[in-house]
Amino acid sequence: MFLVDSHCHLDQLDLTAHDGELSNALIAAEDQGVRHMLCVCITLKDFPEVLAIAQAYPEVSASVGLHPNEDAAGSEPTVEDLVLLAQDKKIIALGETGLDYYRSTGDLTWQHERFRRHIRAAKKVNKALIIHSRQAREDTLRILKEEGANAVGGVMHCFSEDLEMAKAAMDLGFYISFSGIVTFPNAKETQAVAKQIPMERMLIETDSPYLAPVPRRGRPNEPAYVRYVAEYIAQLRGIDVVELAEQTTTNFFRCFKLQDTRLA
Repeated sequence: MFLVDSHCHLDQLDLTAHDGELSNALIAAEDQGVRHMLCVCITLKDFPEVLAIAQAYPEVSASVGLHPNEDAAGSEPTVEDLVLLAQDKKIIALGETGLDYYRSTGDLTWQHERFRRHIRAAKKVNKALIIHSRQAREDTLRILKEEGANAVGGVMHCFSEDLEMAKAAMDLGFYISFSGIVTFPNAKETQAVAKQIPMERMLIETDSPYLAPVPRRGRPNEPAYVRYVAEYIAQLRGIDVVELAEQTTTNFFRCFKLQDTRLA
């Protein structure tokens, strides 16, 4: 089985269970069938480490971006800054970017402008977007439309909205990615979306070290646990997990415009 963890933060993993070695965590993931991972950047000060991890491991790709809740630690990155940082071949996406009205309040014009700059940079380098949206569905969709984000597409990461938003995002060329949230007993709406959307538009992720799925909930998350997400959704849809793994892996390489390494 070939699984992809389409969204993880390898630079932030709790490596206690792996003798402090990231390589051991990646071996543990491979033992569960996880053959590729996308290490997602959330602060530009940590970007060098994110990129270094991707450069050190053939099975890891990376993104560049500034999370909507993160402090810019100085001046906001310009479109040109992001374009320059996205040049490395291991960088396959811009983000994670988007809007978050849960953690940030007040006048959020700065957040909107940050989001728009990421979209413009993604279009300049023709790389996909990784979208974070929390309690901001209308503005997220509006800005994606206004900025022509459908030109590059991408993924709505850690999706926990309703089917209506999923359909609107898919109409803009985005994939829908499910994290460990889908396994939580109270996540009925997310489960309904995972059961109903076309398989051709689905991705799976851990968002590790956060949101460990059942039966690992409450522990530090890691890429190996994306298998639990795959198994849960396969059961929801009444299909074999191998079928789900194959389709979501195909979707990943298509979404991020990568050569399918299963064919190499």
